[in-house]
Amino acid sequence: MLTPEEDMEISSLRKRGWSISAIARHVGRDRKTVAAYLSGKREPGVRAKAVAGNPFDRFEPYVRQRLVDDPHVRATVLFAEAVGLGYERAYPTFTHQLRDRQLRPHCEPCASSNGRAHVDIDHPAGEELQWDWLELDDTPWGEKAFVLVGALSHSSQCRAWFSESDDQAHLVAGIEEVLRRFGGTARRWRVDRMATVIKPGTDQVQRSFVPVAKHYGVIGVDPCPPRHGNRKGVVEKAINYLTQSWWRTARVGSALEAQASVDRFCVDVADQRRRGDTTVGELAASEPLLPLPPAPYPAEVTVVRTVAANALVSLWGNRYSTPPSLVGGHVQIRWRLGAPTITLHAAGTVVATHQLAPRGAQRTVRLPEHTAALEHVVLAAFNTARPCRRKVNRPPSDSALALAAELLGERGADPIIDLDVYRRLTEGELA
Repeated sequence: MLTPEEDMEISSLRKRGWSISAIARHVGRDRKTVAAYLSGKREPGVRAKAVAGNPFDRFEPYVRQRLVDDPHVRATVLFAEAVGLGYERAYPTFTHQLRDRQLRPHCEPCASSNGRAHVDIDHPAGEELQWDWLELDDTPWGEKAFVLVGALSHSSQCRAWFSESDDQAHLVAGIEEVLRRFGGTARRWRVDRMATVIKPGTDQVQRSFVPVAKHYGVIGVDPCPPRHGNRKGVVEKAINYLTQSWWRTARVGSALEAQASVDRFCVDVADQRRRGDTTVGELAASEPLLPLPPAPYPAEVTVVRTVAANALVSLWGNRYSTPPSLVGGHVQIRWRLGAPTITLHAAGTVVATHQLAPRGAQRTVRLPEHTAALEHVVLAAFNTARPCRRKVNRPPSDSALALAAELLGERGADPIIDLDVYRRLTEGELA
């Protein structure tokens, strides 16, 4: 079916002497279709009626009934059934008839927002902040990363925080970091139905998350309606923007490098996007955000690390010592947000407490007692003896010969070594 604009174009080209085939190639249509419009047999904007005797006519009642029984049955399945009933046309022709005759019923739950009328929601300045996780499965450092993205609904300014988990403690840590980068918080937070914030199957906020929202002074936490992620379209758009405009080309080798890179990108690039006569950064600067409390919410973050051979564990770009007896084992590292220290736990007990070094400082923090214990273990294992010689003659001893005789049932006889058996063993002939 041609649009009125296409109909005018083909008429003009025909008057200028173009052939029907040339016009068809130019507009990307079948030459029979072009000829029908030029002759007046077809009208622009009016779909052609099915040709009498269309082979699909005989199968339409069956296909229609199958789609009433199951609106989601695949076209390939219907086509196979129709072929079994005698349909002789190709699959593309079959699917064209399905679409042209609009045989598949509309399913509103599955359609979601596609095809519906929609309206842009007006977000007053400082009213709403949207949150969502971006999961990066393929990272240059070989470990999955969780990136918490926050976006102000009015200005669309966004900030992000790299994390190694999406549990509630890491979520709270990410919220704290993102809010500090914004310099404040909006009055309301909007999230999808993440289980760390919203009770599954309800619209109620998790009891463990309520103190977090109260700590930062927000008026409320609003979940998106089920299967309507576009209600938080601002943060969804921010995630798409960061993924395609920054992450795809970011030259980073660790989560710390990625964090520094995305921080620079948000300020130097994302905030400079135009919004009419102003920029995203200027709009955000004018938003009346609520002030942040002086200290973060005291959530306790827990991570598990393997103790290296030098009795150190890595955390956020620094290394901390453990007792040498834990080498090769696992320890829990616990840190309460805002606290200056971290604690290391093994077998349910605290094995070390360290002063927390700045992230990415590349420091090695060792306790004196751990250093002394590690030196003792290394020195005790130190040996100056020569290694054993390998090219010496040591036939079976008398004790070994006596045991061999007992096995053979011939006391005092030397064991007979059958070299052919040895050969067969080495060549894998004997199991």
